[in-house]
Amino acid sequence: MTKIFVLLLCLIVVAFGFVNGSVDEKEKIGIFELKKGEISLKVTNWGASIVSLVLPDKNGKLGDVVLGYDSIKEYTNDSTYFGATVGRVANRIGGAEFTLNGKHYKLVANEGNNTLHGGSRGFSDVVWKVKRYQREGPSPIVTFTYHSFDGEEGFPGDLLATVSYILTGKNQLVIIMKAKALNKPTPVNLANHAYWNLGGQNSGNILNEVIQIFGSKITIVDSKLIPTGKFASIKGTAYDFLKPQIIGSRINQLAKTKGYDINYVLDGEKGKKIKLAAKVHDKKSGRSLELYTNAPGLQFYTGNYIKDVKGKSGYVYKAHAGLCLESQAFPDSVNHPNFPSTIVTKEKPYKHYMLFKFSTKSH
Repeated sequence: MTKIFVLLLCLIVVAFGFVNGSVDEKEKIGIFELKKGEISLKVTNWGASIVSLVLPDKNGKLGDVVLGYDSIKEYTNDSTYFGATVGRVANRIGGAEFTLNGKHYKLVANEGNNTLHGGSRGFSDVVWKVKRYQREGPSPIVTFTYHSFDGEEGFPGDLLATVSYILTGKNQLVIIMKAKALNKPTPVNLANHAYWNLGGQNSGNILNEVIQIFGSKITIVDSKLIPTGKFASIKGTAYDFLKPQIIGSRINQLAKTKGYDINYVLDGEKGKKIKLAAKVHDKKSGRSLELYTNAPGLQFYTGNYIKDVKGKSGYVYKAHAGLCLESQAFPDSVNHPNFPSTIVTKEKPYKHYMLFKFSTKSH
């Protein structure tokens, strides 16, 4: 399966890559739908965000499995990162600063003294250009690009980022994130921040869903969720999902964070770039999700701080209404030389692949 996926990605990258074309600088914000078989995806170029993903359940009933809003205006005022592409550096950077090639960079701090998801105006809060849009066909696709300027939120260098959403196979979503450093080395870590609820976005919480995470270690964090640079085994702890476990079965052990919000070091097989990161199953709807990625880490977040957020069709989201599976580089990598490097240069572009495989089971 992995070989087939790698070949598919190669074909997609060759075919679409960084798509050239001209679009008016005053890009309009819109919603773009992709349809293939029983699956329907809606995305917006505001934050290159997923708006909805409609799939059948075990009885064939269609349902939207992504938390979100009814209108684009609500996305522009969002503080939960619903469905967004987060960057230039996803997750946290301790002290909102780092040193690169002997030069110190001070970033915009937007979570206490730290930087979260790129700063106060990260990639989730900008309008992306639409470079390609094919609604239907064998591989429906939409590609967004964003030119991040030198010094934006404190980050060095101009950066051209590209995000493609592609429907392929049977109920499969491929997300390809790429970035080119145009003039200076810079840290890059892009992630997708969709909140999934396989029971349906209006079905309540995800505490009864079953998850399996293929990571036997986590990056240890301090009280502000900044990595210390050390790792810990998850065996025998509330973080142990090496075997399928009900999400809510041990969540009360995590009182400080009110749930899961931690980066897993993905295991994977040596020599294989694409690895299985996680599986999720909702017994009531029968829907299942598998995530494959080439990223080294996976942030598992259970929507701990969602509080009375008015979502689609007036449904009110509360804590644990959805879960995030953010494949990514390790948080604060730029301040930890022992973590895999996130530095992108002209010669070393950024490439991040995700494959979400959806299916249904009657039992």
